[in-house]
Amino acid sequence: MRITRCEDYREMSARAADLVLEELQKKPGLLFCAATGSSPEGLYEEMGIRYQKEARLFDRLRILKLDEWGGIPENHPVTCEHYIRKHLLGPLAIPEERYLSFQSDPEDPEAECQAIRNTLTRKGPIDLCILGLGQNGHLGLNEPASQLEPFCHIAKLSELSLEHKMIADMKIKPRYGITLGMQEILSSRKIVLLVSGTGKKGMVNRLLEEKISTALPASLLWTHGQVECFLDRSAQL
Repeated sequence: MRITRCEDYREMSARAADLVLEELQKKPGLLFCAATGSSPEGLYEEMGIRYQKEARLFDRLRILKLDEWGGIPENHPVTCEHYIRKHLLGPLAIPEERYLSFQSDPEDPEAECQAIRNTLTRKGPIDLCILGLGQNGHLGLNEPASQLEPFCHIAKLSELSLEHKMIADMKIKPRYGITLGMQEILSSRKIVLLVSGTGKKGMVNRLLEEKISTALPASLLWTHGQVECFLDRSAQL
């Protein structure tokens, strides 16, 4: 993992956007796995700005949703679906045929997980995976545990995840999560980890110890040979 310490959130977002455009130039039809939340939002804004200047670069880009809050209607503004449509699909003019997703409130969550597994088998692997670092060290909704799931699965949400900013004000919280598994994430050709916010300092400190444990899912990124980690100043020790 290569660590880049940035002066601020804007620099972090711009550096990450430079990397994304470099990868798009190498492979215009790459499969881009998108995390949600505040850490990658600046990156997506930068991508939208660059789309205005070089729209053709994005003509074949494919987007894959990383995870979702389960049991919430897709049109609800807190869903990852709503976030990705607002911050990526709209600004980059990505049509439905180039968007790989899963429902937030499926009748059969297990079948929904199997469907995305099958989709990745046919259309994957992921070329570029954008991740944020959870306050408990999770990646996507792969929560700290004695063992981690390799493929897309239903996740039991931790108390800390249920306090996430996206759903913090909800009176009725999500019943579960749906997330890509660790093998699917680690099969990505390249991974970008974006870390912002003072609340992440403790996890950054643990991550930089380079000790691998399922109690800190993000630590498994040390096993991958192509990880770029960008830290803005607020997350630095």
